[in-house]
Amino acid sequence: HVQLVESGGGSVHPGGSLTLSCEFSGDLSRYCLAWFRQAPGEKREGVATIDVNHYINYAYSVKDRFTLTRRYGTTNTLSLQMTNLRPDDTATYYCAAGEIGGSRCLGGVGITFWGQGTQVTVS
Repeated sequence: HVQLVESGGGSVHPGGSLTLSCEFSGDLSRYCLAWFRQAPGEKREGVATIDVNHYINYAYSVKDRFTLTRRYGTTNTLSLQMTNLRPDDTATYYCAAGEIGGSRCLGGVGITFWGQGTQVTVS
């Protein structure tokens, strides 16, 4: 039974930092794990992904500002460290898992599981 539970959202001023965490469970060893975001009135977009080959892919808009980390242990966690936040980073952020890796994962192809979302506001 797959579960994705996000935490860590909040409000920050421009230039600030936040770290989002996604606690994941279930057999996701063959899945691409990802963060997506959706701003009001906008389409959901891929932010960062890590696939089964440990390849990490970032959206151009967050490259060099966001860092994705995956940890396996007693609790499995997918973390997104966000620095130098900008107002256009404001969105609901979703943890996700998909069956297809690489750039297609970042494009939302094959996404099978979604978390409930956590709000990030930069203003």
